[in-house]
Amino acid sequence: MKLDDSLLQKHLGHPLFALLTATADELGVPCYVIGGYVRDIFLQRPSKDIDVVTVGSGIELATAFAGKLGKKAHLSVFRNFGTAQVKYKNHEIEFVGARRESYTHDSRKPIVEDGTLADDQNRRDFTINALAICLNGDNFGELVDPFGGIPDLDAGLIRTPLDPDITFSDDPLRMMRAIRFATQLGFRIVDETFDAIARNKERIRIISGERIIDEINKMMMSSRPSLGFLLLEKCGLLSIIFPELSALKGVDTVEGRGHKDNFYHTLAVLDHIAAKSDDLWLRWAAVLHDIAKPQTKRYDARLGWTFHNHNFVGEKMIPGIFRRMKLPLNEKMKFVQKMVGLHMRPIALVEDIVTDSAVRRLLFDAGDDIDSLMMLCEADITSKNQEKVRRILDNFALVRTKLHDIEEKDRVRNFQPPVSGEEIMQIFALEPCRMVGDIKMAIKDAILDGIIPNEREAAYQYMLQIAAEKGLTPKA
Repeated sequence: MKLDDSLLQKHLGHPLFALLTATADELGVPCYVIGGYVRDIFLQRPSKDIDVVTVGSGIELATAFAGKLGKKAHLSVFRNFGTAQVKYKNHEIEFVGARRESYTHDSRKPIVEDGTLADDQNRRDFTINALAICLNGDNFGELVDPFGGIPDLDAGLIRTPLDPDITFSDDPLRMMRAIRFATQLGFRIVDETFDAIARNKERIRIISGERIIDEINKMMMSSRPSLGFLLLEKCGLLSIIFPELSALKGVDTVEGRGHKDNFYHTLAVLDHIAAKSDDLWLRWAAVLHDIAKPQTKRYDARLGWTFHNHNFVGEKMIPGIFRRMKLPLNEKMKFVQKMVGLHMRPIALVEDIVTDSAVRRLLFDAGDDIDSLMMLCEADITSKNQEKVRRILDNFALVRTKLHDIEEKDRVRNFQPPVSGEEIMQIFALEPCRMVGDIKMAIKDAILDGIIPNEREAAYQYMLQIAAEKGLTPKA
């Protein structure tokens, strides 16, 4: 099968492909574009990363190709892997020689030998990623599809080219990739392939946390990330790679009173956030906002099921989860902690009278992340009672209005008290001590409670008043 002229012109009409053709023909080697770039041609998805396979030396072809591009091309050679990469403007082209692979049981690193195009396609993870298009002049645009990748694309199916048990046992990361592709593309994993994932799930333990979290993050950035987590739970991978999330699943009942299934609730919150924001870390906050509910779950005969302080317990759990899952232990983690720790605050404002003081304190604690926090809290409303949802969202709108008005008036977002601790020590001739902190805290509380305005002179006079009550006088 040869691609029609319109597809050839649109996807292989770039001068880079003509140069690849010329280079391969001069060297006398078969050359194909393969994998994701070809898949995305038929899915009509943009793709700038190009994988090229040649029956011969990928490094030799890449070196000759980069030489033709000139000084603007950057060539990287990885001799240990027999691969090379050429970066040119906003394109990245990966070169590899066709190869066949074999594996040992305790490693996903293959034993590699030179092979044919068929050998190279055999080693690919899924039929939709085994598609190849010839770039040589005589057969330019000829599609090589030995495993029915095009019919699987048309039907929206994920399947392995060869025996799925061997495919996943050889390289268990492919199990994560299957679920990630199914989530990103909205495809279905065929039963034979999915059942093999369930059978081989324990093999995921030989994969590094860095590789696993890379697949999870890609899955998280899809339009409906819940699909991926549902598949991970169904095949048994979730309890291995993310046991805290798996532990949310299930409903306990006492005296006929049950609580909602916090696993499915969490996934609903995640999808709500995904519909509103592309912020990966806000999506992680959605996944983790109720993560401590299994630890804090209690039954009270009068109140029913309670999860007291699950936000604070969850906030403390996050560094351990991030560390184990190889997520960054930096400002991204601190943002997620803040979101989890604060996510009950706006809800408390909705359920109570919205006082200016409470809104000021929320603004102070959330700082520039207040809009993300409000988005998370609105996403957290997953009740099937539409009247309840409407009422709570209306109240959230009132909170948002109050937040805006008070910020305009009092400027308390990320504010620092107008009188610093250093000034307090200097004015009253104090060494660093608890009293300095008490005075500074009293000024901050007075501003947040609306007792004094957020202004220098008002804060200074209030400081003198508080200091006098503590028996302090300014030094002469």
